[in-house]
Formats: sequence, structure tokens, C-alpha cells
Amino acid sequence: MEPWQRIERSISKRFRKQLWSPFVTAVKRYRLIEENDRIAVCISGGKDSMLMAKLMQMLQRYSDFPFETVFLVMDPGYNGENRALIEHNAALLHVPVHIFETDIFAVANSTGENPCYLCARMRRGNLYAKAKELGCNKIALGHHFNDVIETTVMAMFYGAQLQAMLPKLHSTNFEGMQLIRPLYCIHEDDIIAWARYNDLTFLQCACRFTELAATRGFENASKRKEIKELIRSLKETNPTIEQSIFRSIHAVCLDTFPGYKTRGEEHSFLDAWED
Repeated sequence: MEPWQRIERSISKRFRKQLWSPFVTAVKRYRLIEENDRIAVCISGGKDSMLMAKLMQMLQRYSDFPFETVFLVMDPGYNGENRALIEHNAALLHVPVHIFETDIFAVANSTGENPCYLCARMRRGNLYAKAKELGCNKIALGHHFNDVIETTVMAMFYGAQLQAMLPKLHSTNFEGMQLIRPLYCIHEDDIIAWARYNDLTFLQCACRFTELAATRGFENASKRKEIKELIRSLKETNPTIEQSIFRSIHAVCLDTFPGYKTRGEEHSFLDAWED
């Protein structure tokens, strides 16, 4: 049995409950994939996007309806070692990647503004543009369950708003394009367990700015890291807190909110108040 076959078997057998089932659940529940879709599966080289690529590849093989995939790797300026690791893992997982190069790292790291924000926007824009050029109508990103709940808590604690991360959305700049998140219901701990079980080593954050910040002791300043640690500590007394947060964004009761925003417009409970 080839390595990629053993890795697929681990997904369909040992980690079926943790990976395959929640993946299929998200695809069906949120109607992420439709017949004749052509999806750019965006691979950064990390554990999440690499697993997503393998799951999408398997789903395409077993799906009841036809859809196409393009496994898209954008090189924003990786060093040779990181680029080689991505190519090695793609070959190991038997995923045929399409690699294209950009200068995003160079541009983002030369700005005096917020390099992380700029990098994220440029990455998304370049992925949409390349996907559309390749005839795709959707891009798939590897955000998972923990990204969803951490984003929700961060928005409330640091953004002063109740805002979640949708499983799919329409692009505002690329007409006819959608973004989907197939790992929406998969827990990060289960992705880590799968990678360790298969003795897989994936790319960590390869951003040069992040690496520099870590050497200067700024790593602990990460708000997402703070929220991740907070949730982990709360789980010690409430093991189901993550699931509660996740369920809460599916059961928002607008009747109890003094204000809310939809489609860019702010509303007040007083709009429907009857004296």
C-alpha cells in the first residue's frame, strides 16, 4: 500500500468520526458544493489546508454528483526549504498541485502599516484572481471549527461586536465567485492527531514578519493566541464550552438585541417598538 493510500485509509477508518463525518456534514448542511462546481482548493502548506485537499480529493471520488477541483498553491515568497516541504507533502499525499508565484511577502513586509492585514488581503485577492483565471467558481479555504469560535470570541472581546465566520460567502470583488470552508465542523485537535498518527510534518507559519516578531518577543501579543488559551482554560471547568459557542452562532435571537447590523445597515429594537 502506498503512503497516500494509508493516509486516506486513516481518514476513512481510524479518524472517520473526527474528520470524514464532520467534513461531509459541513458540505451537506451548508450546501458548500453543487453539481458541476469547479473549486480551487487553496493550499498554504499547513496541516489544515493539506487535510482539506485530501478530503476534497476523496469526496470528488465518492460524490453522487460531478464537480471539479484544482489544487492551488500560491507561493507568496517562501524560502526554498518551505517551498520544498509543500511540494514534498503534495507528492506524499498524491495531490496534484498547481503552483503560482507572487511577491506578497516582499510587499507586505515593506509597508509601515499593518503587514498582516495587507498580506491577508493580498493573498485572498490573488487566490480569487488565479482561481477565476483557471475557470473556477469557488475557492475553498482551510478554516476549521476552532477558527470559527475563536473569531467569534475575538470579535466580541476586541471588536466590540457579535460577529461570526460564515461557512460560505459571495465575493464582493470577483463577480460570480464564492468562498467555502469545508473544515467548518472539524476540530483542530483532531487534525493534529491525524497528522501525528501519519507522522506528517507540515509547514508552520512561514511569514517573515511573524518570524521576526517571535525573535523580538512579540509572539505572546497575538490576540488569537490569547483567545485560544482562554478557551482552553475555560474548558477545564466547562468541557462543552466550544460546542456551546458554536451552537450559539446558529441560534441568534435578534428579538433580544438592542441593536444589530445587516447588509451594512444598522437597526435598533426601537424600529419595531410599539408604545
